[in-house]
Amino acid sequence: MRTSDRHWLGVVTFISLVVCISTWFAIMTPLVILRTVPVYRIQRIFARLNVKFATFWVGSNQLLYKVLHPRIRPIEIEGTLKRNKSYMVLSNHQSWADILVLFNAMHKRLPFLRFFLKQELIWVPIVGVICWAMDFPFMRRYSAEKLARNPELASKDLETARKACEIYKLDPVAVVNFAEGTRFSPKKAKRSKSPYRHLLKPKYAGLSAAFNAMGEQFAGIVDITIDYDPCGRSIAWSWLCGGQSGARVHVRVIPVPQHLIAGNYREDAAFRQEFKQWLDGVWAEKDARLQALRSPQAAGATVTSHETEAA
Repeated sequence: MRTSDRHWLGVVTFISLVVCISTWFAIMTPLVILRTVPVYRIQRIFARLNVKFATFWVGSNQLLYKVLHPRIRPIEIEGTLKRNKSYMVLSNHQSWADILVLFNAMHKRLPFLRFFLKQELIWVPIVGVICWAMDFPFMRRYSAEKLARNPELASKDLETARKACEIYKLDPVAVVNFAEGTRFSPKKAKRSKSPYRHLLKPKYAGLSAAFNAMGEQFAGIVDITIDYDPCGRSIAWSWLCGGQSGARVHVRVIPVPQHLIAGNYREDAAFRQEFKQWLDGVWAEKDARLQALRSPQAAGATVTSHETEAA
């Protein structure tokens, strides 16, 4: 059956996901309220409990996918992943579906994922307050003109990142960084003069701040590349309709560059250049991988998992 004939599946999937998150939110509401108690130890206890219940939510979503979208391409994993270790997760970004794909792919493979979210998302019903209760950092985004008028604003997001990462030192965590800063589109790539075929230029300062705050704690960097099947509509809607059964998720674990953990990105020009060269290299490899995944040979191949451990 063609994806265009399966709008009903998109509606059913969307409603199921809404019911699922609403149910878990109702269960978590007392824990979210207790998270507001102005006692640090109590806040930490209920933040951990909220993460525990949110993990059950991800598991419920995974069950829904298996029932509604049984034809899912296996994930290819190169390296070892452990749930009791902290990781920095780097991923390309094309759709809001990326978030659900990442949660599904890394469920029971990594600690619960934390995302750096736009400040406006804190007002999204249910999602915003739950993310706050689990210590997701909310970042403000300033226009280039505003930053030019007030350069000090640039340091505020970095300080938010540092504070979040300080909290993350208390428990294993997987910190997700969409280094492109926004969803990819050919128009955005052209407007920003991206040197990559399938990616936007990465943003460096936030990742460097995370390395400064907890780089020594990371057991590695989980470099994730998501490639969707071509579709003539929104990727997210195509995914809900079951039209992305051939979507590919490639995961590789790479070492944290120890020489780039403690440098001052804002003030040290030599360090800044070195950090850019490292991330540009990672991004060039990711771009080449996307090109390979989109080749006719890859599209017709059967992908098998090379995961060495999924603790």
